Amino acid sequence: MCGFIGLINKNGRPADKILLENMASVINYRGPDEEGIFIDGPLGFYHKRLSIIDLSSGRQPMTYLDCTIVYNGEIYNYIELKEELKNRGNRFKTTSDTEVILHMYKEYGDGFINDLNGMFAFVIYDRQNKRLLIAKDHFGIKPLYWYEDKKQFVFGSEIKAILNHTEIKAIPDKVNLYEYLTFQFILGEGTMFKNVHKVLPGHYMTYDLDTGRLKRIKYWEPDFRIDRFHTEEYYIVRLGEILDQTISQQLRSDVPVGSYLSGGLDSSFVTILSASKYGSQFKSFTGAFDEGPEFNELEYAREAARVANSILYEIVPTEKQFIDNLPRLIWHLDEPVAGPGVFPQYIVSKLASEHVKVVLGGQGGDEIFGGYARYLVAYFEQAIKGAIFENNEEREHIVSLQSILPNLPVLRSYTSMIKGFWETDVFEPMDKRYFRLINRMGSSEAFLCKDFMSGYNENEIFEIFAKEFNHPDTLSYFNKMTHFDMLASLPGLLQVEDRVSMAVSIESRVPLLDRRIVDLISRMPAGMKFKGGEMKYLLKKTIKDVIPRKIMNRKEKMGFPVPLHIWAKNEAKGFILDTLLSKNAKERNIVNSKYVEDLISSERPFGRGLWGILCLELWFQQFIDKHG
Repeated sequence: MCGFIGLINKNGRPADKILLENMASVINYRGPDEEGIFIDGPLGFYHKRLSIIDLSSGRQPMTYLDCTIVYNGEIYNYIELKEELKNRGNRFKTTSDTEVILHMYKEYGDGFINDLNGMFAFVIYDRQNKRLLIAKDHFGIKPLYWYEDKKQFVFGSEIKAILNHTEIKAIPDKVNLYEYLTFQFILGEGTMFKNVHKVLPGHYMTYDLDTGRLKRIKYWEPDFRIDRFHTEEYYIVRLGEILDQTISQQLRSDVPVGSYLSGGLDSSFVTILSASKYGSQFKSFTGAFDEGPEFNELEYAREAARVANSILYEIVPTEKQFIDNLPRLIWHLDEPVAGPGVFPQYIVSKLASEHVKVVLGGQGGDEIFGGYARYLVAYFEQAIKGAIFENNEEREHIVSLQSILPNLPVLRSYTSMIKGFWETDVFEPMDKRYFRLINRMGSSEAFLCKDFMSGYNENEIFEIFAKEFNHPDTLSYFNKMTHFDMLASLPGLLQVEDRVSMAVSIESRVPLLDRRIVDLISRMPAGMKFKGGEMKYLLKKTIKDVIPRKIMNRKEKMGFPVPLHIWAKNEAKGFILDTLLSKNAKERNIVNSKYVEDLISSERPFGRGLWGILCLELWFQQFIDKHG
């Protein structure tokens, strides 16, 4: 796990060593163990290394023949790929996965990327062919950004490193600002910064040094062509095999490994199976709040740790820690894309960093297996429509109304969301219905000035959304929802996963985001993987003999809720008001100051809308006010 920065001067001017060092210095935490630089005329790389595999000889930038790489991530199947390369006559100088990538490129060309099983972002400089190969993993687990103007092409692991270039200014992108307020993440390759872009999941790019031509190529996306020839039992057995393999592969490390353990289904499974395979006693890490039982899932985490025979380290994040850490945390994130759970996740990561250097977690399970309550809400609608219209074309993709009814009590705590959702026409197309479910502008609009909102066009935002949502060639609502969440909203969650772990110099791995799992699950009939409207049906069937009944039968899902509405009445109240009512905040004319004051002084709950506005203002303070 590492970080890097690189640039090309289009005018042929030699790359500046001091400039590269300064740009890389702001991400020292991503690679405190080693650093390296490579300059070839107008091109320069700077790499910061966190040593996980091959501690002694995996230094970067690494060169093989006429190719040089900077790389961030882990290739979990590198041993298997290395054996294949050896059989083809390749010889290796190190035991690192970095060298395997270079050999794969020389042996197979750009097409090798889809053979990599892991999390990765890398840039290969092919000196002979005067080109760059710029690649990102299938799900966007590892970050990679780029900037281009008439003078230079710049790329790096974090936006702040790019902004540390003396000739690049931090300018907010207003269009993407509206998109953030709608989704609390940004679709496509845009970012909150004008002219700064992200490499998309499942994509690579090539850059021609002679012509300056940049090409974008999609190398992978989920395949939703339904496989009707296999039984449910086949999928259960095959999923079990892949889960066993991916956990074994992701435990490969030359440094200590542990796990995040929330007490939910995904993290509990990862912990229990990892502990059973680890050579010594496994360590796991969790957190909870003292403000009430609705903020505390320790009983489930402790049960999972007991079954796993894992040493469980616990921490209680405090209101003071929230106030002290949130501004810096927004700086680490680069963009305000996260929910409040980012704060306790950061605190738990700090705890983990005191004991291990690699942590496995359960991120991605909700998107792949259908773990969000909104899937059940949406599918309930489709079941009603299917029962009314008996649409033969879609029948195989619809969970029957009769079968879904026993699982509806899960929605008891979501009645307000459902009420608002069903105020509109329930017979609208799928894309419009799902857009309403995930659109957060309604919770934010009251916090925003009318002049600022006059530039907001919901129809334009919807068109951007619909293009992504309707892309998969499938009639299944469930597949459309999970596909969108995997390739659009999940990268925002993975950004949090990467940043909070890297901020404390540990590596976070997400074994449920193994491409083989998605390739298997995407081909399943929707009615099979969401059987009876039961969330995570197939996963539960697969791991039922591993997970304690107490966790398996949980109906509520907390997701590490933060007691912000309680804190907002206490010490945090001053912090929130000082942030949102500062001189700079008022001059931006984005936030409705009067509404904020009234809300904070009232007894109304601290909602997601206010959280989004608070993070946005902190982002302005950390990046635009300081670097603009």
